[in-house]
Amino acid sequence: MPQLFESSVARSGDAPAVIFRNTTVDYPELNARANQLARRLVARGVGPDTLVAIAVPRSVELVTAVLAVLKAGGAYLPLDPAYPAPRLAHMLDDARPRLLLRADTVDVPSGNVPELVLDEAGFAARCAGEPTHDLTDADRRAPLRPDHLMYVIYTSGSTGVPKGVAVPHSGVADMVATQAATVGAGPGDRVLQWASISFDAAFWDLTLGLLSGAALVLADADDLLPGEPLKATLLRHDVTHAVLPPVALSVTDSDEVLLGGTVMSTGDTCTGALVREWSRGRRMFNGYGPTEVTVGATVAGPLTGEDETGIGTPWTGNQVRVLDARLAPVPDGTDGELYVAGSGLARGYLGSPGATALKFLPDPFGPAGGLMYRTGDLGRRRADGELFFGGRADGQVKVRGFRVELGEIETRLTGHPSVGLAVAAVEGGLGDARIVAYVTAADGADISPAALRRHVAEALPEHMVPSVVVALDRFPTTVNGKIDRSALKDAAPAATAPADGPREDGDAPAPDDGGGVEGTVCGLVAEILAVPAARPGDNFFDLGGHSVLAAHLARRIRRELAVTVPMRAIFEAQDLRELARRVRESGTPSTTG
Repeated sequence: MPQLFESSVARSGDAPAVIFRNTTVDYPELNARANQLARRLVARGVGPDTLVAIAVPRSVELVTAVLAVLKAGGAYLPLDPAYPAPRLAHMLDDARPRLLLRADTVDVPSGNVPELVLDEAGFAARCAGEPTHDLTDADRRAPLRPDHLMYVIYTSGSTGVPKGVAVPHSGVADMVATQAATVGAGPGDRVLQWASISFDAAFWDLTLGLLSGAALVLADADDLLPGEPLKATLLRHDVTHAVLPPVALSVTDSDEVLLGGTVMSTGDTCTGALVREWSRGRRMFNGYGPTEVTVGATVAGPLTGEDETGIGTPWTGNQVRVLDARLAPVPDGTDGELYVAGSGLARGYLGSPGATALKFLPDPFGPAGGLMYRTGDLGRRRADGELFFGGRADGQVKVRGFRVELGEIETRLTGHPSVGLAVAAVEGGLGDARIVAYVTAADGADISPAALRRHVAEALPEHMVPSVVVALDRFPTTVNGKIDRSALKDAAPAATAPADGPREDGDAPAPDDGGGVEGTVCGLVAEILAVPAARPGDNFFDLGGHSVLAAHLARRIRRELAVTVPMRAIFEAQDLRELARRVRESGTPSTTG
């Protein structure tokens, strides 16, 4: 990775490398900053196969830190500052990095991990005193090889504990070759960095921009929310290339954005309707790949929406096998399980040889000693080689583009003293998918849905917090006594709402609140969140809302009331009464209908 970036620097002259807010840093300056920080890291013992945690908000400093760790020969462990403290603490305790690089504004439960605060004046001054030229193997603690560790990304764990996927440098060259042969970013282009740094898709964004000579565009999290904020960011920075999950595409207006450019859908099933909308006026691709490979494994496109949307063909240097239960190839057109092999394969799970052995199997079709990863995904291959995704073979799901093991949510729920049993499920379609938790009470305990949601939110990321918690007297079962997941929704009380306690009649929407805005907002929220009622004193997110549903709400308000309300207003409003007031005060006529 460092050599590929330095080659890009040599080709790019003083072209812009990173754009963030009103700041633009060119390739020579970014490279110099990364070299200086890398030398400080080497002095602190960082070298090949040394792990360095990074907890820095989206910024030029975040990109600099990632590059510096790699240039020093180390591997980076990305920590999203928005994650709950217990989850960050688990990642640090499990990975045991040598150092933690953080921003002064970020509070991370580092335990015994030594910290370097990047924007602390003294440390910044020491970095500025270091040489700016590229490091060689002579400058590192040992020579850097392709099989050395590059990054560790933590994924949701089926056992209730997230696992660290250890990815080496060996797949980067083939990934870059695939990027060049398909999406083809280059000098003069602008690549959006959309994904959280704690997901491997962020590494695709970074390399697509910085290893091609394009400019990498970063933005604050609020400016990347699906819907109007994302569209405004794409337009403001004249972005030409973006990788976005289907759920973000589904709530973002495609008019005027990325025209003549390229969009890639990844992270979830891409529908024909999305392809027909987003392939007009731009090239569109569909990518597939688990975290256990270097970002991805296959790519399809350019797509037109005229045929069934597949996941394409394998990347350069990678193979995808469709096998039956005995690891024998299935005939074309027949469903089997997808196995990935080749240069992009991860080493396995950090510090978990047992879990690694279960998923990384000897490859009977490759060179001696080679491995293949059992994805747990079902799929089929067409006679022309095109692959098609067929769902999951286990309890793993995708929610808003995030990989989620429902078992991890269930483990957290059953850790609460009031819960006897818990089952998590995903309900709804692409744009309104939500996690619903069904629970039974422990002996003598009272179930508080709001308290259980808070309990989950204290340890798991926002996308894993159930939108609704439903209390059942008992779970429906199959004839052999197992929980019947398909019958859970039917077993729920007919008028179950996620809020606690009875509603007071005095909290009813006022019919004469300036054109009925309050009543309309409450009605829209109840409809979007699929709850029996929403009252002025309710909070949108306590009722089960999330960022994508907030985009839906903003769009419906624009349609029903002809008012454009900023997404920030939905996030900041303490309750629906305040949101209705913000809508009335906005009073900005909608021009998009």
